[in-house]
Amino acid sequence: MATHGLPDWPWAGTPTDDLPPAERLLLDTLRAWHGAARAGQAPLSATTMILATEDAAAAAPPFDALLRAAPIAAACTLCPKVAPAEAALLLACALAQRGARSEALAALLRLLPLHAAYAAMPPAIHLGCALRRTGLLLRHPIRQAQRPRPVARG
Repeated sequence: MATHGLPDWPWAGTPTDDLPPAERLLLDTLRAWHGAARAGQAPLSATTMILATEDAAAAAPPFDALLRAAPIAAACTLCPKVAPAEAALLLACALAQRGARSEALAALLRLLPLHAAYAAMPPAIHLGCALRRTGLLLRHPIRQAQRPRPVARG
């Protein structure tokens, strides 16, 4: 299988301030969920508080279900860059929102075993729908990464 021409892993190592608004909201919510879980508090209420800032509180239950099905490691709340596992989850959510289910499953399989990845798909799809209903569209990072660059002619 040829591996040349594949896009870089989207968002991994990106400064959090450079993320688009919808992805930044999802990252902040992910980190708040993990912070609350580590502190022994209810993660669902922490995610609801973050998502309510963009009138997307309806996305909190599917987001909570997604993170329970896909327990990935998240960086601390103030970490300045996106961790690889966080980037993979952002990619899976963006692909699920756009209806690219097999690609979203492939992104989840980089993080999880097969059974857990399949279990995470329904909440990822419901999360994407809930975010779309509130007007929050995640970017399609693979399509953007594959855009041809202009060729300089001299």
